[in-house]
Amino acid sequence: MWTFLATSTLALNNFFFYYPAQSYSYDLSHSLQYNLTVLRMPLETLKTETTQTRQESFDIFEDEGLSTQGGSGVFGICSKPYEKYVWNGKLLEAVKNTVHRDWLLYIIHGFCGQSKLLIYGRPIYVTLIARRSSKFAGTRFLKRGADCEGDVANEVETEQILYDASVMSFSVGSYSSYVQVRGSVPLYWSQDISTMMPKPPITLDQGDPFAHVAALHFDQMLQRFGSPIIILNLVKEREKRKHERILSEELVAAVTYLNQFLPPEHAIIYIPWDMAKYTKSKLCNVLDRLNVIAESVVKKTGFFVNRPDSYCSILRPDEKWNELGGYVVSTGRLQTGVLRTNCVDCLDRTNTAQFMVGKCALAYQLYSLGLIDKPNLQFDTDAVRLFEELYEDHGDTLSLQYGGSQLVHRVKTYRKIAPWTQHSKDIMQTLSRYYSNAFSDADRQDSINLFLGVFKPAEGKPHLWELPTDFYLHHKNTLSLSQTKRSYTYWWTTGVLKHLPLPFDEVACPENRRKLTVKKFHKYDEEIDIHNEFFRPYELSSFDETFCLAMTNSTRDFMPKNVGIDPSPFTVRKPDETGKSVLENKSNREETVLQRKTAASAPPPPSEEAVSSSSEDDSGTDKEDEGAVSQRSTPVKVTDAGDNTKITENVVQSTKDVYGVNLSDVPSEEDLTIYTRFVQLGQSQHKQDKSSQQLCSKHHLDRVINLVPISAFSQDNIYEVQPPRADRKSIEIFHAHIQAGRGDMQPLGKDDFLMYREYIRNRYL
Repeated sequence: MWTFLATSTLALNNFFFYYPAQSYSYDLSHSLQYNLTVLRMPLETLKTETTQTRQESFDIFEDEGLSTQGGSGVFGICSKPYEKYVWNGKLLEAVKNTVHRDWLLYIIHGFCGQSKLLIYGRPIYVTLIARRSSKFAGTRFLKRGADCEGDVANEVETEQILYDASVMSFSVGSYSSYVQVRGSVPLYWSQDISTMMPKPPITLDQGDPFAHVAALHFDQMLQRFGSPIIILNLVKEREKRKHERILSEELVAAVTYLNQFLPPEHAIIYIPWDMAKYTKSKLCNVLDRLNVIAESVVKKTGFFVNRPDSYCSILRPDEKWNELGGYVVSTGRLQTGVLRTNCVDCLDRTNTAQFMVGKCALAYQLYSLGLIDKPNLQFDTDAVRLFEELYEDHGDTLSLQYGGSQLVHRVKTYRKIAPWTQHSKDIMQTLSRYYSNAFSDADRQDSINLFLGVFKPAEGKPHLWELPTDFYLHHKNTLSLSQTKRSYTYWWTTGVLKHLPLPFDEVACPENRRKLTVKKFHKYDEEIDIHNEFFRPYELSSFDETFCLAMTNSTRDFMPKNVGIDPSPFTVRKPDETGKSVLENKSNREETVLQRKTAASAPPPPSEEAVSSSSEDDSGTDKEDEGAVSQRSTPVKVTDAGDNTKITENVVQSTKDVYGVNLSDVPSEEDLTIYTRFVQLGQSQHKQDKSSQQLCSKHHLDRVINLVPISAFSQDNIYEVQPPRADRKSIEIFHAHIQAGRGDMQPLGKDDFLMYREYIRNRYL
């Protein structure tokens, strides 16, 4: 369902890849909670120019068939994409009001990954989506802190989605999501790299005694996420020379100032924790401490799920589940508030902290869907390994985009199980990171400014490469004075506090209704029938073209292959019992092909966070092999000519190893004949549906759809299913079972007494 979201990519340079933010079926710029709640708003509450008869409520994702007097059609609710995460908005402004809306495809910049978790054969898709902000965007040392509008550098919204793939429907399917954010410290600060120092000093560029820029930033978060806003600050607090501590002191002062005007129940929660200090200590377990923080955070914010609590949670209540926060509605739960994690770079330490919070939220999500009996997940299980692999790909991608290299400190580093052989590569990686930040980041920043429309070429003005700095391009208050000034005390947008803890963007108010439009479509438009448009069931296709073979599978990639091993993905495995990693089995050539698909045919330069920036600690490092961006969770389909067969055979195991049977390479003539007949039946039925609909519209029978079987044989009709017939004895057994459940027991017969005596004799005598 979700793998098609990353089919189109655009390479700005070696480290930038994009995903369509708004396809014809799903809007990636908004969260799943927004798409499944706001877009199902009852039509009667929307004030539009449409005067047709409308049903009480409906879903834009399903064709439910709304009949009106003017003809047969359906109504759809269209929303505007969230501009903050759209990267080609400036490019589409020139044609947005000219061309048809189907030609406008908004894109996001970030990461999309998906893995399949098999729970005793039940498929659960784990999807990770990262949306990078297009406001104040740039590279590592050239974009620090925040701009005058409250947008911070390296701001990324990460959403993990759990989807029960056994039911593929937005109406009745089970979905759950959890959102968290990373971003630079919302202050006016920077680092000067002109001195060619490995750790440039941190300087505060402007004084902000009334926390003006921080107020703008947290006001945006209250509108999008609600309350509480939780800040997890991971920068160093104890230093011989005051460096990172400058940011901590200023951030504490800003939060303290803003909180004195907020109601106590909606105050910003600030959690300082020196992660580098705990990492160096041999007596402290970093991940245990992060797990405690994650539990408290998830209990305060809750998460989104589109189904009410299971009955089993009422029969067997769990203490942790009863303490869960969020907002409970009749259709499920809503996440209120968000966790905002930051260090200095928001790369290594931030990614590990987000993984621990996501792992805790994943346990609650699985529990809410009835897949585990307690909301708790342990390390060294197939499910956590799969999730860890997904988050490392997520961290590597975001680190490439902002810092120019992959992650250095991974989850293994903080678990202190990293192999010592990796330390020898850190020196070369440090030099590579230093070179990238010192010499190539300026060109990348110019490309970003040009692509986002921050710099607009004009005659008589200096060229982009002639500008000494882009400070005036991102800070608009330096070019003109603002006519209106925000209050120093009432620093939030009007109406935000009224709806807290719910986010202002998701409540039914006139401001949000203006962002939604109701449009009428014909029932047989191709854009409405998403399933037929995408999967093409009436065309001869192959599994290679329909499904992504490179997706991680917990059973294939992590579960041990030994006979008698517990197949549960929640069983703790010993190191010698785990399945072999796909990365360890890939050859260098296969890694090159997979990286070329996602990194625009250029292997990324390595990195070392500890030396090139003050953000990362000096603890032990852990690096994967070169080109360690794992493609097991990234939806990539290898299509190189000549190598497709070999690579697929090596990366994906044979059907004999996975399913225990061998499938023939070429279908038999009888199977092809049956499939051809099926295709013809489907095409005939599709044509007949359209012709019957046109006939009904002529005779003003819009509410009548008469489907006539196209074949005299019911078993050949793809739109008709014959129920199985049960024999008389089976029906009698079923009726006896029903009566026993009601308390009406039938008298035992002679055969029953003989069977019982035989059982007693064999069991006890």
